[in-house]
Amino acid sequence: MAEKKATKAAAAKPAQEVKTLAQLHEELATKRKELVDATRGLRAGELQNPRVLRATRKEIARLLTAINAAQQVSEEGEK
Repeated sequence: MAEKKATKAAAAKPAQEVKTLAQLHEELATKRKELVDATRGLRAGELQNPRVLRATRKEIARLLTAINAAQQVSEEGEK
């Protein structure tokens, strides 16, 4: 009778690959360029989905967090 709905928490996410610090910096530069392009498109009225801006900003924040964590680990390893 009552069916259970699958929740987001129940869905398993695939494992992320381990990236080097250089790869993270490259991806960060790419995402920042995408954000500039999306912002330009929004102002020009060409952007179809303005949610892209929020998603891109969040991806940039995630990358910065990963970069900072990797730098802290490398600094602790040097000590």
